Amino acid sequence: MAIDNPRTTAPERSRTRDTSALLLALGGLAAAFGAASCCALPLLLGSLGLGSAWLVTVAWIASPHRVALLAAAAVCLLGAGGIFEWRRRAAACTRGVSCGRPATTALLICVISVGAVLALLGYLYA
Repeated sequence: MAIDNPRTTAPERSRTRDTSALLLALGGLAAAFGAASCCALPLLLGSLGLGSAWLVTVAWIASPHRVALLAAAAVCLLGAGGIFEWRRRAAACTRGVSCGRPATTALLICVISVGAVLALLGYLYA
């Protein structure tokens, strides 16, 4: 078990939490992309007039593991959202202390949102 370094400042701890939440969110996005690559993404891209033939290989690899990918996407996205919300409500967000970089916060919100939509589409069209 690691012992906190007393010299570590609050912004350094905040950056660590941002990174872990962002990695969880990216893992959830990747799992949701794999789960949605079979049916939902080709339908969505085709309706936008974009080609989706390149998804055949991803769908071929991911289709036997669709349920596991959906479960992993849900766990990762909910975990990232939980860490994000916990960090916002934690005592580190008091007056005079940064709650994280705005660019990282915006990226995290976008990744969680896109991942959630892909996971929902992957579930609905599975």
